Amino acid sequence: MRSGVWDDWGEAVLKDRVSFSLPFPVIALLIALLTGCVLAAFGTFAIAVVVGIMIMAVVIILRQDELAVTLVIAVHVYVDWYLGLHLFGPLMALILLVICFLGRSPQFPWVEPPGKWLWALFLVLTIYPAIRGGLQLYDLASYYPSDVLGALLMFWLGIVIPRNNASVRKFFILFAGFGTLLAIHTIIQATTGTTLLGTTHYDSLLLLTSNFQLDGLDAHRAGSFFIDPNWNGTFFAMMFFLPLGLFIESSSLLGKAVFLAEMALILPALLFSYSNGAWIGVISGVIVFVVFVGHARHRILLLLFLLLTIGGMLAVFPAQIANQFYHASRPLEVSLRVAVWQTAIRVMLAYPLLGVGLGYENYLIRSDPFRVPAQIAPLAHPHNSYLEWGAMAGIPVLCIFLALLILALWLAIRNWTMSDQRIRPLLGGGIASIITLSINSWSINGWTLPALSMVGWLILGVIASPLLRKSRNNESMQEKNNHQSNL
Repeated sequence: MRSGVWDDWGEAVLKDRVSFSLPFPVIALLIALLTGCVLAAFGTFAIAVVVGIMIMAVVIILRQDELAVTLVIAVHVYVDWYLGLHLFGPLMALILLVICFLGRSPQFPWVEPPGKWLWALFLVLTIYPAIRGGLQLYDLASYYPSDVLGALLMFWLGIVIPRNNASVRKFFILFAGFGTLLAIHTIIQATTGTTLLGTTHYDSLLLLTSNFQLDGLDAHRAGSFFIDPNWNGTFFAMMFFLPLGLFIESSSLLGKAVFLAEMALILPALLFSYSNGAWIGVISGVIVFVVFVGHARHRILLLLFLLLTIGGMLAVFPAQIANQFYHASRPLEVSLRVAVWQTAIRVMLAYPLLGVGLGYENYLIRSDPFRVPAQIAPLAHPHNSYLEWGAMAGIPVLCIFLALLILALWLAIRNWTMSDQRIRPLLGGGIASIITLSINSWSINGWTLPALSMVGWLILGVIASPLLRKSRNNESMQEKNNHQSNL
């Protein structure tokens, strides 16, 4: 029995192998000449782009959608955020979404995002604040393309990808692997001082912050490709729950060992960021995961695992944990953060409808007249995503953002309630990841940072996808028909 279009293609190639083999050297020569010309004209970056496009094309042709979206996020984090090129990730997401639409079929169904009118309002009402706040090209190219349009694109991709439970598991495996690679990168940076694949793009920032050294301690906070350790810590706080869900869900000893190793790398990477908000987010996420893990025996296994994890961390990283507690106990940390929030509330009340504009430089200038005395210096953002939406884009945009977030979480929880016991740890891990980002966004700009927001919306789309309910209904109907046929 033939498996479909790929066998048809292979058979056609075999039938025409003589005629196909003749021009192949010519084609190879042309590709080699074209590659050489591009390299000579534009350098190694252009070659990297060409190779990346070729790899992405193969992945898309093979319909490895879970791998494709993981590569989109990888490009967005490194190229858009770390290298400061901004638009590659959203553009790739748009192209991939169009390809998914054109390639829709019963095997690869298409679905529109829930709450379309809310998304339409979100897209429209943020246009003016994005233009008004775009005093610099950096802000103009980052806020709307990633935090607004990019949010919709990644959420839409997220709901299109998971055709069934196996797709969700595959996405979790690939994305957890991506998070583990960044964890290894962070550990190398923290222990050796070397940034693999690093550039000089942020050297002036790192020099200004003494490479994010902890005050009063000879310890440096690792930022990896996210630059700021708080953002880096937030990413690992989110990622921790993906291998945790896979660990609980997996029935294979080898699988459990792999996912346990991933968590054993992600937690030290999180520790090396010394992010107080990230640890608060993790604690909140653990509480949520205990609720949504599924079976009661999973809760017991999880509690035992957490006790062993805490003991292991205390035994292996006593100095780093002491530094973390020292950093968290500094009273200035809390008082300054509260002062920054008070300033943002003043700005939001002064500009309730349209805000002061989406932009770091813009907020730095326009929020200064409203700065409270306890905020000792002007800052470029309120260190709170929700206040950032309200102060920069207005209270209506803040309300729409919260409505979108709550709607998607409600859909994810509904998927969880309708799923079987096997998949619940995965969906519970995704829900815990989103709650972690949402809690952490009270202390930093998590949901409003391009490198983090697109990650969050992708995970949220996967666990909230209506395709999971359709797949479950189809499976139930098939089981019912099989039962009736057996009778």
